[in-house]
Amino acid sequence: MTRESAISKATVYYDEGRLLEDIKRRVAIRSESQIPASRAHLTTYLSEEIAPALASMGFTSELIDNPVEGAGPMLIAERIEDEHLPTVLTYGHGDVIRGLEEQWRSGLSPWDLVQEGDRYYGRGAADNKGQHSINMAAMASVLQARGRLGFNVKVLMETGEELGSPGLRAVCERERERLKADVFIASDGPRLNAKRPTLFLGSRGALNVTLTVRFREGANHSGNWGGLLANPGIVLAHALASIVSPEGKVLAREILPQSIADSVRKALQDCPVEPIEGEPSVDDWWGEPGLSRAEKVFGWNTFEVLAFRTGNPDNPVNAIPGHAVANCQIRFVAGTDPEALVPALRRHLDAQGFPMVQLALSRKSFMAATRLDPANPWVRWAAQSIERSTGIRPAVLPNLGGSLPNECFADVLGLPTLWVPHSYAGCSQHAPDEHVLGSILREGMQIMAGLFWDLGEKDTPARPSARAA
Repeated sequence: MTRESAISKATVYYDEGRLLEDIKRRVAIRSESQIPASRAHLTTYLSEEIAPALASMGFTSELIDNPVEGAGPMLIAERIEDEHLPTVLTYGHGDVIRGLEEQWRSGLSPWDLVQEGDRYYGRGAADNKGQHSINMAAMASVLQARGRLGFNVKVLMETGEELGSPGLRAVCERERERLKADVFIASDGPRLNAKRPTLFLGSRGALNVTLTVRFREGANHSGNWGGLLANPGIVLAHALASIVSPEGKVLAREILPQSIADSVRKALQDCPVEPIEGEPSVDDWWGEPGLSRAEKVFGWNTFEVLAFRTGNPDNPVNAIPGHAVANCQIRFVAGTDPEALVPALRRHLDAQGFPMVQLALSRKSFMAATRLDPANPWVRWAAQSIERSTGIRPAVLPNLGGSLPNECFADVLGLPTLWVPHSYAGCSQHAPDEHVLGSILREGMQIMAGLFWDLGEKDTPARPSARAA
């Protein structure tokens, strides 16, 4: 009964192909939360795949309806060994982004796990089925090695993360006592790079906003009306150019943080952003001047144009369009008031002479920004555990560059939040040909087995007086 035996069992679980079998079954379930017709698949994923796997480890599970009408169900499960032991809350999401089957490369399918070298292709392999499959299998390995976990576990799994996690906050508020824990440990998002284990402590927030210029209904012949009718596409392009410079500097300064905290800047010094083969090269001329690569993506706010449409791009005609629309997104760090972002954009556009540009939230909700202090004892504990298992000092990111519903766990439940990702930035998450690397899957099993083993030891930061008793 040793730490090494637990890690060995986890490694064998991968080497014998059992983890890949788990992921293959789960990838085959078409749990596309963005497609209403897939609602039954969301329920199937929780009730026929996750609940039985947890039951085999002694968990009791309950499927609960989402308080938001039309949104997918959630699952709450628990294994309580002793109320005096530390309790961990873990999380995952069983839904995936649209399959986009017709866009995948020949020989690949979003619903079949296909191996090519170190890559395993399939929708959800990286986001998030592969990641929570690792954590469940690693926990089982510890249970087999020790005969018990040595801590209590609560599981919350949703099926609406790709829709912005509707209902998750309400469930956490309603079930606050039931979900009470000492620490939150889960996996999602990418590592800093494929070869370096990573620990991140929160996430940037995301707010999607639509900018629209509507001058008239229909289009008008450009020969008869060119030079007489204002072109909404041109006006909107200039409005966007007033928000971000040609070099990527955000000119609407009210939507930016005042500064980067010293503790964050110090932590990011050990997190260089260096893309590997297959990932895009960094445009160092782009973004906020004076910031490092890591500071730009982990410590600062950005404004991005996700889509821009005017006229009919697929079949253009000689006519001045009547309207133009741009779908945009603000990624923001902790300390930013998300409620103030749209009013700040409104003031900026008005000051720049664009009162005709209409602003509206693309979604009714947004994901908030969160960040655990890197000096928190749980951070040191987790980083030491990961390094002990891999021999590599992990990158410790104050927050992920992307967005997750971490505010539900950090703010509503008041937990220190530790995220250990098992993917990498080049995984084509949300795109065709999504994949995960076998090397990361294997190392992820070792990392999580070590973490879960250590959580059952006596030197965790949780409830020292209770442990001493």
